[in-house]
Amino acid sequence: MTYDYNTQRKRMALPEYGRNVQKMVDHIKTIQDRDERNRAARTIIQIMGNLNPQLRDEGDFRHKLWDHLSLIANFELDIDSPYPVPEQTKFFEKPGPVPYQQGNIRFLHYGRIVELMIDAACELKDGDEKEYLTTLIVNQMKKSYITWNRSQVPDEVIIGDMTLLSKGRLKMTEGVKILEIRELLPQTKKKPQGKPMGKSHGKQQNKPFHKKQLHNRH
Repeated sequence: MTYDYNTQRKRMALPEYGRNVQKMVDHIKTIQDRDERNRAARTIIQIMGNLNPQLRDEGDFRHKLWDHLSLIANFELDIDSPYPVPEQTKFFEKPGPVPYQQGNIRFLHYGRIVELMIDAACELKDGDEKEYLTTLIVNQMKKSYITWNRSQVPDEVIIGDMTLLSKGRLKMTEGVKILEIRELLPQTKKKPQGKPMGKSHGKQQNKPFHKKQLHNRH
């Protein structure tokens, strides 16, 4: 008796469509008549769409299905596709390097985003918009400081760090107060405590047992 294992079968390009779709695609490659081959391809596209309904939420749903059909056919299917056939080399080329930000971060607990926000605020002209953005940055810096250091921090420290990072170009508006810790971080709700259980709860109470007097009948 011979057994047919998946490990012995042809490797599927897109296993999410299943072995039957792979067999159908392999079959239509052998169809000689072009019109019949096109009709079979459109039928397979409908089946592929039913097998992956989550793709319908994407804007290029139909385009992606036709690209997948070409990939399953190993780019050997000669049909009249409504979309350009994707280049085979794009599926196998290595991804490009990720453009990581170069340079050191002055304060790790503030992060790179805060530094970029400070640089953007420094480019603004003096006015309400710049003052408002400066206040947001200071509050975010205090929130980040408390989150990572788990300790109290004077407002003067946060303002000093902002002045250092901005090279003196940002200043707090007089009269503007930095938010308190309870306003920056969500407060954890205490779990309600249940009623204390009595000592006799769940236990059988020991009641006094009075032995009845037995009267002998003569």
